[in-house]
This record gives sequence, C-alpha cells and structure tokens, in this order.
Amino acid sequence: MIRRHFHDLPVEACQAIADKAGPVHAARTADGGLNSGIAAFLETDHGTVFVKGIPTDHPQAPAQRREAAINPHLPRACPRLYWHIEVAGWDLLGYEVLPGRHADYSPGSPDLPHVAGALAELQAITAPTDVPTKTAEQRWAAYAPPGTAALFAGDTLLHTDPAPHNVLVDDRAHIIDWAWPTRGAAWIDPAILILRLLEAGHTLVEADAFALRFPSWRTAPADAKEAFAAANAAAWQEIAHADAAPWKAAMAVHAVAFHAHLHALPGNR
Repeated sequence: MIRRHFHDLPVEACQAIADKAGPVHAARTADGGLNSGIAAFLETDHGTVFVKGIPTDHPQAPAQRREAAINPHLPRACPRLYWHIEVAGWDLLGYEVLPGRHADYSPGSPDLPHVAGALAELQAITAPTDVPTKTAEQRWAAYAPPGTAALFAGDTLLHTDPAPHNVLVDDRAHIIDWAWPTRGAAWIDPAILILRLLEAGHTLVEADAFALRFPSWRTAPADAKEAFAAANAAAWQEIAHADAAPWKAAMAVHAVAFHAHLHALPGNR
C-alpha cells in the first residue's frame, strides 16, 4: 500500500483528527508497516497520538474496522484506542503512544521474558462474541490435514502474528497491530511464536522449550499440535510460492522443519 504523510490527507480529514486529538504541531511518518495508507505520530496540544488510516474503499478497510472493534477487549499489554472516525474517504484510528522499540527475539535476549509475559496476559482473554472474527478452524481449514481443522477450535482471543515488529518492549512488552484477531485454541499463538523464534536464530528444541512456558502449549494434544504445524507449513509454502521474498521463503523452511520436529517426537511416530 502506498504510504502517505499526514499532510497528504484531505483537509477535512486533517481537521477531523485535530478535533479529536487537538491542534497538530508536528507529524512524523512511522517507519515500517505496509498495511496502512497513513501511519504517523502527531504532536498535539494534548500530547502525542499515533494515527493510522486506510481509504474506506480499500479491500483491507474491513480489517481495520475489526481492529477498532476488538480494542476494548484487549489486555493492558496492548495500546488503547482513543477514537475511530470515518471522514473524507478515510478510516482513521487514534491510538495511545506506547514507549519502547521492536522486540529482539534472538537467543538470550532480555526481551524474551517480557514477550512471554505479554502473551501470557493475552492467553487469558476470551474472544468477544460481539466482534465478528474468524475462527482458527476457518482460517487454517484449507491447509490442515483432512479432518483435523476442528482440533484448532477454542474460545481464546488470538493475535496470530506475534512477529517482533508487532511487539514493543520497554520495561514490559506491548502487543500491537491487531489486523487478524481470531477465536481459537489458546496454544495457537505460542505455536506461531515458535516460527518467529526460529527466524531469530533459535534451534527447534529451544523454540519448542520456550513455548512450554505457556500452559496451553504444555497441555495441548500432540495430534492437534502436529496438525496445526502441518497447516502452518502448508500456508507458508503457499505464501512463499506466491511471493519470492527471502524472508517468506525462510519462514516456509522453518515451518516445514518444525512440523517434521513435532512429527518425530515420541508418540507421534
């Protein structure tokens, strides 16, 4: 998506933001992130606010509306949404600005306990029934081995993309960017985190051991874990086939390797 700057927005949209946030004295476009038409830190009379937005007719606009709807249900590890407006052809969100930098997932990183704490906090949240979200069995049905997608069902609110760029760390970790909230088994987020740990340099054994910090992963049925690992591997292989970006190819390799790792564990052979 083409990234615009704050002052590229229609005048009516800029004024609507000022009406919500206060007069804007400075605007800095955020680095990274490809899913927003605008992502900017605004300095206002009332402090700093993070604004992200997307044209209302963009195919991803429904995902941003879903992100806004899910926010009141999120734990404190996530930023608060101050306001949500649609004006001048733009869907705009105004967020609390949290301190910190993107998390470091490398082996031995002091960020890892904070990441585990934030994800553990999220593991306790039940997916709301008043926000339309996909279920895990729906999201991975096309990739799961035949007859296994039902194993992914559950009532936990899942983030489903705990990549380092979606976690900010200072004296604690904050989970951001809720484009894909999902209802499903609690152990699915730790399963997805494992691939990101592999990406950061952990071994298969180390990544699996880190996930065992979460009771949901410790107690998840072995057949459910293996079925999800197979589904995730198939999904990443499809992604890598459609887009040859090196990091996507690497994620596919990690996903296939982790599925093989689980399959080889005692009781799965």
